[in-house]
Amino acid sequence: MICRMPTAAHILSHLGDAAMGTTLRRYGLSRRILSAAVRNGTILRVRNGVFALPTAPPEVITAAQHGGALTCSGALRSHGVWTLDEDADPHVWLGAHGRTHHVDCTCTGHYFEGRTLFGIAPLEDALVHVYLCRGDEAFFVALESALRLRLVEAAGRARIRSRLPLKAQWLIDLARADADSGLESLLRLRLHLLGILLECQVEIPSVGRVDLVIDGRLILEADGTGNHGDAAHRHRDLMRDAEASRQGFETLRFDYAMIVHDWPIVAAAIVSAVARLHARF
Repeated sequence: MICRMPTAAHILSHLGDAAMGTTLRRYGLSRRILSAAVRNGTILRVRNGVFALPTAPPEVITAAQHGGALTCSGALRSHGVWTLDEDADPHVWLGAHGRTHHVDCTCTGHYFEGRTLFGIAPLEDALVHVYLCRGDEAFFVALESALRLRLVEAAGRARIRSRLPLKAQWLIDLARADADSGLESLLRLRLHLLGILLECQVEIPSVGRVDLVIDGRLILEADGTGNHGDAAHRHRDLMRDAEASRQGFETLRFDYAMIVHDWPIVAAAIVSAVARLHARF
């Protein structure tokens, strides 16, 4: 049997689509082999000593040109995690020392601790980076998305907690694995900061599972366009609300734009509804 050496493209595909030449040479790929692969177009030389697949996502190639790995929201989305915002330009993890910017650079460089990587930042690193870059809300919704997808287990959760500042570790403790959407996560976090206690993912007979319930009577639903945008889903939601009303519940529904961009209106509506509820009971 003849054993063939893996090609440069094959190795790159297992290294996140981009890597340093020194890394590739550890797999037996000499400078001559790498140069030949560049000439025949199976790999790209994106900067001196750094190679990528032509099929790599454009933001991964841009990050490699910048001298590091794609991180923050771009990396999290590549891992399948829901994020509150999209990065307008690639956020690049450069390690502690950084690299030279490339031509026409619009990247945001991050000099977070760690050695320089290429490709896509590992999930745990990207979660820590998005906290350091975007703050509590962006981190929390991404963490709950990762937990729901079972991308972060107990050990990973503990590692992430240990890397956050003490003032942020409560976010790890608050996070759950059953949030139905990033909007629900954001809504719950903001209500927690207002001191409003609630139940999550509550099953109500003849209504079904609802996002959040306050004081056993006030239902809150966070409607993303993916699950509630068409007429059939809208009709189903209205039927659920009608049945909930028949059983004595009040339902408040909020969409993405309201929760993210018009929070004062949403908060006032919820606080007023809670006050009415307390006045009745």
